[in-house]
Amino acid sequence: MSTKPVVPREQANRDVDDAIDYYLGEGAGQAATGFVDALEEAYAHIGRHPASGSQSYAIELNLPSLRSWPLTRYPYLVFYVEHPDRVDIWRVLHGQRDIPAWMPESDG
Repeated sequence: MSTKPVVPREQANRDVDDAIDYYLGEGAGQAATGFVDALEEAYAHIGRHPASGSQSYAIELNLPSLRSWPLTRYPYLVFYVEHPDRVDIWRVLHGQRDIPAWMPESDG
């Protein structure tokens, strides 16, 4: 089985930085480290099994190829699109957010 490269967009990297800053700001350094570990696990899984993510937001956002994968033990979702040569990570968002409001419609 081949693994596709997982390529986070700039906005996804900003989302991750924001989450880490939040945990560090709460004095939760261990949670920040755990978040990074969970994110790395999610990226590895997505690279190996890109079709396994949920398409639940694809219809609502009118982005048919959009999928999401939850982080283990953290309330975040990784939003991504599979391409023939890579997996494009669009956003990493807290699951309690209004996802349609936070997901850019024309981030082509």
